[in-house]
Amino acid sequence: MAEAPALVDRPIGPVTVLFGAGGGKYPDGNSLLVRGGDESLIVDPALGVVARGEAVGPVDRVVNSHCHEDHIAGNHRFPHVPWHLPAEDVRGITSLDDMMAIYGFDAEIDRTFRKVLVEQFHFTPRTDPEPFSDGHLFDLGGVRMQAVHTPGHTRGHTCFRISWDGSDDEILYLGDIDLSGFGPYYGDAWSDLEDFERSIQRVREIDVRYYATFHHIGVLEGHAAFRERLDRFAARIGQCEAALLEFLAEPRSLDDIGRHSFIYRPNSGVVFAEPVERRSMSQHVARLLVQGRVEEVEPGRYRTV
Repeated sequence: MAEAPALVDRPIGPVTVLFGAGGGKYPDGNSLLVRGGDESLIVDPALGVVARGEAVGPVDRVVNSHCHEDHIAGNHRFPHVPWHLPAEDVRGITSLDDMMAIYGFDAEIDRTFRKVLVEQFHFTPRTDPEPFSDGHLFDLGGVRMQAVHTPGHTRGHTCFRISWDGSDDEILYLGDIDLSGFGPYYGDAWSDLEDFERSIQRVREIDVRYYATFHHIGVLEGHAAFRERLDRFAARIGQCEAALLEFLAEPRSLDDIGRHSFIYRPNSGVVFAEPVERRSMSQHVARLLVQGRVEEVEPGRYRTV
């Protein structure tokens, strides 16, 4: 049997990036361990944290950037410390039903994904999660982590700006503004395309030395390099919209749009691809209607003007 790949840790000041398998490729991700003089916390404990076991050591708090399966997969390893989630997402951790409401899947996919959440991602409800809002400061003693609310991926999705005494270096943890070639994901019931675009513009102006993502990139250094990758990431939105306008050269329904591959590759095998395609692209249809670039030629059928 092949050995599991080694899990890599990267220290940056008081922060250790705990890389997941495959550089944080889904279903894993890259977590942050942040240690101050008074307290320590872990951000988005992923499957890589589960795999590390006791090597991670104790922490005083768990902080989740948002409530998605891959970001809360290791929460259960810290049952006796507070769990902090964005106020807009905090309901999702309180029960499996509330977690599933974030995705908004139909009954068949809902049943399948509930099992995945429990068996693969160790979903563990918590009745007393502690909500935080934009600007909240976690002061760990000489180390500070400030919440930067960046909705769109979910209602509560939040980035974190981390600074520490004795250094001008700072880290911006981007969560699922992950700079990947896949592009922004806004296909859940609790997602919003235009919120995501505004969030991209907000983080674009934050100038720090290091940028850390939950997936793929890991750590990027320098504002110029970050903006270049962020602009490529954001461009996927326009590319999808252009492809939709071309597809609507003849009248199509939302079901037609959902079956077409704008977000995922054809035959991707992703069980929830069709509802995500439909939900993502229906947001484009709605704003193109407002802009007068698409018209409803008959009830439920749309065409490029």
